[in-house]
Parts: sequence; C-alpha cells; structure tokens
Amino acid sequence: MARYTVEELINLVGELPPMPLVARRALETIRDPDTNMRELANILAMDQALAALVLRWANSAYYGIKFPASTVQQAVTYLGMRTLHSLVLAASVAAVLERPMPGYGLERGDLWRHSMGVAAGARLIAARFGNQVAEEAYHAGLLCDVGKLAFEMVLRNVDTSTPEWQGYSFADLETAHFGVDHAEMGAAIALTWRLPPPLINAIRYHHQPSKATDGAILAAAVHVADAGMMMLGIGLGRDGLQYEIDPQAFERVGWKPERLNELVDKVLPFVEEANQILHTNRK
Repeated sequence: MARYTVEELINLVGELPPMPLVARRALETIRDPDTNMRELANILAMDQALAALVLRWANSAYYGIKFPASTVQQAVTYLGMRTLHSLVLAASVAAVLERPMPGYGLERGDLWRHSMGVAAGARLIAARFGNQVAEEAYHAGLLCDVGKLAFEMVLRNVDTSTPEWQGYSFADLETAHFGVDHAEMGAAIALTWRLPPPLINAIRYHHQPSKATDGAILAAAVHVADAGMMMLGIGLGRDGLQYEIDPQAFERVGWKPERLNELVDKVLPFVEEANQILHTNRK
C-alpha cells in the first residue's frame, strides 16, 4: 500500500476544512490580552449562528443565571473569555466532527461525542495546573482526532476487515500503511487554523505524550482522557480496544488509571448538554 507524506495526504483529500472567518476572528480576539468584552461581543454578533449559540448557552440550565441574557453583550459578560473560547471552538468544528466515518467504524456523531468527552475529561484532569492550562487542555482534547477527517477519505476505499488491519491501534496502522498517523495530520490541520504551538504539539503527541515538550501537560491530559473515553465506549470505533496507554502520562498529570471511571459521572452531563445546545442552535 502506498505511503504518503503529510503534504501528499493534504493534496489527496483536497482542501482542509477552514476555520469560519468570524470564529477565527473571535478566537484571535479572545487570545489578545488587550481585548475587551464589547469588542468580542461585536464580532460574535456578526454571525447569526454564533450569536444565537452564545445566547442559548448563557441561558442554559448548565449556568442557571438568575436573569436571562437578552443580548450578546450580556451573554459574553456572563460567560467570560475562557468559556467563550471553548464554546466558539466547539461550534466551529462541530459540523465536520459529527460526520459519519465508516473507515473507522464510527457512525454519525460518534467522533463529535468522543471529542467532546475527551475535551471535558482533559479539562477536568488538568484543573490542578490552573484554569488557563485546563481550558487549553479542553481545546486540545476537542481537536485531538481532527486528523481522522483526512484519513477517512483515504480509508473509504480500504477494506479494514482484512487480517492485516486487525489487532493494532489505528495510530500504528496508519503509520504502517500510509507513513503518517492521524495525530500528525491533526497537527497539520491545526497549523492551517493558526492555533498556538502548545495546542498543535498536544494534538501531534496525544498518543505518545512522553515525546511532547511544548504542550507536555496538555498532551498527557488529552491522552488520559482519550483512554477514559475509549474505556467507557464513547466513540470506540474499530480500534478502541487496542488503545495503548502511556503510564508516564498518568504520572505527569497526577492521575491514577483506576480513577478513569470517575470521568463518566462528570463528563457525560456536559457532553449531553453541549450536544443539545449546539444541535438545537443549528436547526
């Protein structure tokens, strides 16, 4: 089977999904330390879907605010920069992450729910390192498997039920058959979206967190959360039972493998709430 470079795969699958313009401007504004809430609200208000989403999220049961927000400005004030960062990023990738991926044995919405679970789990795991690191871990978890979008195009014409595709994780199989895995592809997509280097590295090394330097905590938190979602059967796909756990990742974030079951009680309600709000907003 042919092996590919990242550049060849990008050419093979066509143009990578772009980050929506308003969402990209909003994310850049949020990362700017000199920005203010009014400026951010004005940018979000330029996109009807994003504006409606922000209002719906601010007024959701998850936050339970006393007085409903009726304007984007009020919603932005209630939610704060970190929450808005996570929300805008999640909304931006929802449409592409929820598509069916038969090459990986994933039905419509499976990858999206898995990504939301990993994101929420990574944020929980990284909370001990402070709010900023926790939110960055959320973003890295949300995007860790975005590289599968490119590989799915290639795998559509590959019979992955044959013996040579069995008994190994897809990360290993992708490298063996194509010369690069979905983590490296995900880093390439994140680069085109102009995401910060720690996020790009966390995506690149989320299956091998011990190799990460910049973004090491993020990569470890995503790895542990990813393992937890696999164990819980969220977005399991064809290779879930072959997930290789890196013990050093648990040590790096101070999390024990036997605590993985704790994730489900805290992660699933968030995933269900976010899924309902995002999909209701797009109807």
